[in-house]
Amino acid sequence: MVKNTVDMTHQEWLQERTKGIGGSDASIILGLNKYKTPFELWLDKTGQTTLEDQTSEAAYFGNIFEDMVAKEFEVRSGKKVRRNNFMLQHPEHPFIKANIDRKVVGENAILECKTASAYLAKDWESDEIPENYLVQVQHYLGVTGYVHAYIAVLIGGQRFVWKDIERDDELIKMIFDAEIHFWNHHVLGNVPPALDGSSAAEKFLKESYPETEKGKTVDLGSDYKKSIDNYLELKENIKQLQTLAKETENKLKHELKEAETGFINNYQVDWKPVTSNRVDSKLLKSKYPDVYESVLKASTSRRFNIKEIG
Repeated sequence: MVKNTVDMTHQEWLQERTKGIGGSDASIILGLNKYKTPFELWLDKTGQTTLEDQTSEAAYFGNIFEDMVAKEFEVRSGKKVRRNNFMLQHPEHPFIKANIDRKVVGENAILECKTASAYLAKDWESDEIPENYLVQVQHYLGVTGYVHAYIAVLIGGQRFVWKDIERDDELIKMIFDAEIHFWNHHVLGNVPPALDGSSAAEKFLKESYPETEKGKTVDLGSDYKKSIDNYLELKENIKQLQTLAKETENKLKHELKEAETGFINNYQVDWKPVTSNRVDSKLLKSKYPDVYESVLKASTSRRFNIKEIG
């Protein structure tokens, strides 16, 4: 089954994506995405985030440059591609969707167009494909039934790379099994994935449990003893690492002395004056106590803490 996307607004297209699992969701579900977690994806798919939150500036410019990348692929490969203005669906699992960038003319193949920061250039140096893009493309091959794919990427606006990807049925099955479980268990079953360290998870907890029952206590299960030990160990490691980082920072500042900038190899170190205007609350309170009192705003939040009691 297919759905025409030609006349869809961007907002309508985003709304359609929330109704199923797309190729860019595959790496998130498999835990291979550096920028988004399964918990954050669950919030998206269950309508607990706004559609605007789902469109980053990088994704926006990726869409802008997509046509340029496709045309450059035609020049370098000698192949022809055309747009596919349809949102495709898996024949057995209609919530598994595919919105491919281009169809390669005369082949059972697709083209996926990407842009990447210069900082990610090393990810494209070998013959390997970054994992998150590989599973996205295999997702598309699984939905379309095609046997081959190409991926083209513009790196840092000045380097162009394109590579072949063969269909991998074993990987496709693994991807689809994970997506089916995520959709049926987490989305339709409204069971959140394991909480993670994302800001979205923190926001979810704050909004779900904003208040306490005064004096209420619970006995945590024995399994949480290990979690608490790990938490305290991590906090101590973070403290030590922050101390080491500050030590290194101070050594670099001492080397710069009065200089604003220093250079070594491909690094630039800055220690420049920055002027910012802030309200001096102590001065405000002492000079204008009435004004200070009038602008105070009470806020209540829950503070998390662990301490040893015996």
